[in-house]
Amino acid sequence: MRGVKTLLTTFTLLLVVVSPALATDTTKTYNSGILVLLFVGFCALLIIAQLVPAVLALFGMTKEGAKGASGSKLAASAKKH
Repeated sequence: MRGVKTLLTTFTLLLVVVSPALATDTTKTYNSGILVLLFVGFCALLIIAQLVPAVLALFGMTKEGAKGASGSKLAASAKKH
């Protein structure tokens, strides 16, 4: 068991040391302008603006469903007594 632990630790340290060497400099590869960033940000804003009402509607439907389920249980228990 100790040999496996040593092997995994060695492999992890090797990956930590080697991974920065595999990275590339983004100033050489990314040369899009500010307009591209603004467009992507606007698209993200549209997605978030549509996501907020959807999540609120989901919470509302869940809340109403829980009320309906508990109300039907109360009505069923009242009929038994």
